[in-house]
Amino acid sequence: MERFESFVGGVTQLYRCVQKIKNMETAEMGLRGRHVMCIYNLGRNPEGLTSAQLAVLCGEDKAAVSRTLAELSERGLIAKPEGYRAPVTLTDAGREVAGRVDSLAQRAVERGGDGLTDSEREIFYRAMGVIGKNLMRMCGEDTER
Repeated sequence: MERFESFVGGVTQLYRCVQKIKNMETAEMGLRGRHVMCIYNLGRNPEGLTSAQLAVLCGEDKAAVSRTLAELSERGLIAKPEGYRAPVTLTDAGREVAGRVDSLAQRAVERGGDGLTDSEREIFYRAMGVIGKNLMRMCGEDTER
């Protein structure tokens, strides 16, 4: 049981910290934590993404992504797609915010990895990926993310 407690405690601590960082750092931009991953992924895909693609990349259900996109559209950060399956793209203002979000993500990853060697970091991410896929299979979820 000690390994289970360490695992769950570690994952919970990481998740809480990531959520806190997203909320604290993006509040000054007028964003909420749930906006961050949509903007981040759209910034990484300038050709645009459909809401279904965003749902997969963000690990959210389609309804949550649709609500988030509506809010981002109201703020002028995304261009409304023309049609149901048309890709969503960032506006100029959205690209500016995406650059700030990308810098925040980079800082968080760098700080989180302080004290790790490149080899330790590589092993950590590989192990985390294997554990994630194994647990997704256990939950009956698609592992092709």
